[in-house]
Amino acid sequence: MRIVLIADLHSSIYGENQQDLVDLVKKQEPDLIALTGDIADDKVPHAGTEMFLAGIRGTAPVFYVTGNHECWTFRVDEIKDMIRGYGVTVLEQSWTALTVNGAELIICGVDDPYIELIDDDDRSWEQMMHDAFDGLDDVPGYRILLAHRPERFRTYQRFGFDLVLSGHAHGGQVRIPFILNGLYAPGQGWFPRYAGGVYRHGDMMQVVSRGLSYNEKLPRIFNPPEVVVIDIYGDSPA
Repeated sequence: MRIVLIADLHSSIYGENQQDLVDLVKKQEPDLIALTGDIADDKVPHAGTEMFLAGIRGTAPVFYVTGNHECWTFRVDEIKDMIRGYGVTVLEQSWTALTVNGAELIICGVDDPYIELIDDDDRSWEQMMHDAFDGLDDVPGYRILLAHRPERFRTYQRFGFDLVLSGHAHGGQVRIPFILNGLYAPGQGWFPRYAGGVYRHGDMMQVVSRGLSYNEKLPRIFNPPEVVVIDIYGDSPA
């Protein structure tokens, strides 16, 4: 099974009508596409987001969760409706079961923690997680969680997820290959441990994308934008 992970696009545009980015995603022939937050932005117009979603429509099932920047718009419901309009499944402290290449999957997703500041729900983010995913161990299948923030992995571990897909850290913005994996990341501060890559937390794997944002005022140094491709192998069903 192949998953393409897209994070932190922030409506950045790659090629005319996002064609460079869309072509790259399609070339991977994914079985699933995971959008793990900050696909839209709170300051940049949503044109880049919509061009991208239109371009990948029909390529594979697409799943999305919010990041902090969508929440910062205080129009997150409108953004979710816009994204749904392109055939994307928006996960909001929820999960769905599906079968891919004979494998039973449980695709889960949680809003960015900022959702507790703008939502009418009086529950904390941790309580939302508990109410949505407690008892998920009883559901058969390989459990994948889409969650924007990598540093919250200890909370994710409580619910028996097999794989967590995240973004948010932007690769630490500045890297020195083989020496410094990242200089600074929101939520982690200086020299972030989970700036980008593959991490194991006990039985749970986590893949953190370095994201696709591009800002001329805040350059990425030795830290190119990335589209992450994840291949998962398992035994064939008996």
